[in-house]
Amino acid sequence: MSKQSVSMADVARYAGVSPQTVSRVANEHPGVVDGTRQRVLDAMEDLRYRPNSAARALKRGSFQSLGVVLSGLTSTGNYLTLEGIVRSANQHGYSMTVMTLDEASDENLGNIFHRMSEAAVDGAILLLEIEAADELHLTRLPYDRLVIVDSNAAYRFPVVDSDQASGTRAVMDHLLGLGHSTVHHVGGPENSFSAAARADSWREYLVAHGRPVPEPIIGDWSAESGYRAGVHIADDGVATAVFVANDEMALGLMRALGERGIRVPQDVSVVGFDDIALAANFPVPLTTVHQNFDEVGRRCVEMLIRRIEGDSVPPGVDLVPTSLVVRQSTAPPWR
Repeated sequence: MSKQSVSMADVARYAGVSPQTVSRVANEHPGVVDGTRQRVLDAMEDLRYRPNSAARALKRGSFQSLGVVLSGLTSTGNYLTLEGIVRSANQHGYSMTVMTLDEASDENLGNIFHRMSEAAVDGAILLLEIEAADELHLTRLPYDRLVIVDSNAAYRFPVVDSDQASGTRAVMDHLLGLGHSTVHHVGGPENSFSAAARADSWREYLVAHGRPVPEPIIGDWSAESGYRAGVHIADDGVATAVFVANDEMALGLMRALGERGIRVPQDVSVVGFDDIALAANFPVPLTTVHQNFDEVGRRCVEMLIRRIEGDSVPPGVDLVPTSLVVRQSTAPPWR
């Protein structure tokens, strides 16, 4: 008997039970004794029967499927957060549909959600790394089962974010505590929420402590942009400490400094953000801010499932703690 031709009635006859019992087992109804349930499951396996997912969803009110919309996988933060989301969804028995938004616009996001509705997802996580309130009209989306990562849309939706401000303050406490008079900054893209949060916290800290605020250098998260920033800092010859908005840019910056005979940390201290797996194995192990991307993903999934199941999840920000990991790339200033 082919997989396509197997019906619930066929399974019932094979297992010696009623079609209603097969239906209860297929829909995970608790009112079936263990022995009978196992006999039906064995029959399904022998006959290669797969319950109709659409019919099950109608009975259950859920497709057991989550969507993720993200701006791309080139960002290490996006990739690691997605890993955490997928891992947590699997643990809760949910499948995943992942789509990328190449360009942030209402039309493009609307098209993606239309495609997601055809894929029958119960809710979505937005991992867009943009200033959402400025770029997109999220209230126009077709449903409100949304959770957002790293966004300024917290007054309309639940948001999960790493504690960017606390992590940045820890960097500044560390560097100024070592005796540096100020801290230069290499930031991420201007339209990135997380980059803006780190840059704002850096600037506010220096102002609050009466320290000079150097003009920041803007990168694009890549090691190449960090290298270009390092060339600029080396040519300028003023910085004794640099806070870089992610570890990849820090790697490029350290390479540029090294090529120009500037030692890390003897001449310039460097701090990154993310604590990627390679950070501890840089030629000079990198002092950096550890982000728990797995925990961010877990909280997103659990918050979204609560919304799907009808629980009240009010708008607001759920902050995941960050921590400073001190390694060998920072030291007191030489001058």
